[in-house]
Amino acid sequence: MSIIDSKIIETQYGQELYMDQSVKVEADMLQQPEESRPFYGLRIGVEYFLLRDKHFTIEKNYFWILMDQGLKMVSLAETDTESLFAVKSEQERSDTKQLIGDWLIKTDAYKQAILRLIEQYKSENVATEAEIRKIMQANQFLEKLMMLKPENIEQAEVEKEDAILEQAL
Repeated sequence: MSIIDSKIIETQYGQELYMDQSVKVEADMLQQPEESRPFYGLRIGVEYFLLRDKHFTIEKNYFWILMDQGLKMVSLAETDTESLFAVKSEQERSDTKQLIGDWLIKTDAYKQAILRLIEQYKSENVATEAEIRKIMQANQFLEKLMMLKPENIEQAEVEKEDAILEQAL
């Protein structure tokens, strides 16, 4: 690994150091459209080093990437707990959004996390046509996430998870 494979964000709490390693990024919750929530969503967890006062801690925080049912419009959502955007100033939140758009979505770690989820879905035993259709739609969403461009993230709104869910109701 080289320094090119990492990214640092300055925050009021120290420097956040992100590295492109497959163990540092996970895709762990997939939401499919429902009546109460008419969008796709994938929760992404990112582990990083928080460097402060000559010490470091390992942190892991999350955010959601959301897409409408047509897989055209992208938005981001903070998780209720352990949010990647939490307790940050407006500038730090902007820097975090830029990190996602300019760096994270291009990393091998991000792509590998999504590929692992796709493989998991492919290996599931399905019995009905409805289950097959649901898995195919999930895979389309996941494949679309692998093709995101920085401008998709730049144009995305960052909202609170519960605000998004309230809008859907």
